[in-house]
Formats: sequence, structure tokens, C-alpha cells
Amino acid sequence: MEPGQLALLIPIIGVSIPIVAIWTKHRQKVIEIQMEATASASAEKAAQYATQVQRLEDRVQVLERIVTDRGYDVATQIEALRDQREVEGADNGVPLNMDRKENV
Repeated sequence: MEPGQLALLIPIIGVSIPIVAIWTKHRQKVIEIQMEATASASAEKAAQYATQVQRLEDRVQVLERIVTDRGYDVATQIEALRDQREVEGADNGVPLNMDRKENV
């Protein structure tokens, strides 16, 4: 390398070091802002999920109360309906074409 080129290269390097430092700080700030935005979005989604889970838990509690209530015996009611169907007979329905007399 010639002395003239070296003399030109030294000031270029001297000027580019602060430019790289400024660019690096800017890039760090941009990354921090993106991380904060991601964190706040994640916190918001977590709050939404917590609210939804709470609603579902409340609904499950209501269903548990309904099922465990002594006055609401679902299995007994279903069996009573099955027994009633068996007593009435298996042929409960009337085909649509049996009621009418058709003149052909």
C-alpha cells in the first residue's frame, strides 16, 4: 500500500467509527422497542386467555351444579323415557301413505 493511500484511509476509518457506533445504538433502540411491543402484546393475549379461562371455569361450575343437583337426575329421566317408549311399543309411528286411500 502506498503512503498516499494510507493517508487517505486513516481519516475515512476515523469518520466511519462514530457512524458505526451511532448506527449500533439506533439498532439497539429499535430492537428494544420491538421487544417491548412484543411483551405488551403477549401480556394482552395472556390477559385475554385468563379472562376466557375464567369464563369457561364459571360455566363448568354451573354445569357441575346442575348435574350434581339431587332434584335434577338426568339419568333417571332418560331411563324413564326409555321405559315409556318400550311400554308403548316399538311401532309408534304411522307411515304417511297408510292414512290416505288413494284412488288409482
